[in-house]
Amino acid sequence: MNRGTVGFLMNDYREEDLPARLAAAEEVVLHPLRMRAFTQASHISEHLAFNEVSLLRETRQTARVRITIDGKVRMSELICDGILVATPAGSTAYNLSANGPIIPLGTPLLALTPISAFRPRRWRGALIADRSQIRFTILESRKRPVSATADFHEVRDAKAVEVELARDVSVRLLFDPEHNLAERIFLEQFLP
Repeated sequence: MNRGTVGFLMNDYREEDLPARLAAAEEVVLHPLRMRAFTQASHISEHLAFNEVSLLRETRQTARVRITIDGKVRMSELICDGILVATPAGSTAYNLSANGPIIPLGTPLLALTPISAFRPRRWRGALIADRSQIRFTILESRKRPVSATADFHEVRDAKAVEVELARDVSVRLLFDPEHNLAERIFLEQFLP
């Protein structure tokens, strides 16, 4: 069994009393983000992400990104190293490292977090409804190439990326009662 090396979603590994642990387990249902990336070569790639979808500059030049939410341009130009959209389950991962907010599990929100934003300088991101449809348009995409990543699926040379919650897809996770996800997300906010 591959148990990984890090992971907020992992139970402590022990084989003893497995049937009893399964009977007592707390269930969490998660829906992933669906990323649809449109490349400069006119390819469309679709991938799912349970943690986050991130856009990152591919070269030394900053990325220039237009942000549209539900068909309305919310930011005409963000100059940055990147930007990410995180689910509540993923809000304690890359999102937190990029100074994004921790979102309690079950909250119908997504975190929109810039990575090293240059302009606008004071923009620290946004919390948006999880029913939102997000579109990132890469400005000057040939001169300033950007990659889009859905958890571990990377698409290079993106010119536009659409992100929304995939309500038609879900996974069931089981947690030991003493190791439940909601409590761990809560405690993460009060670490010294």
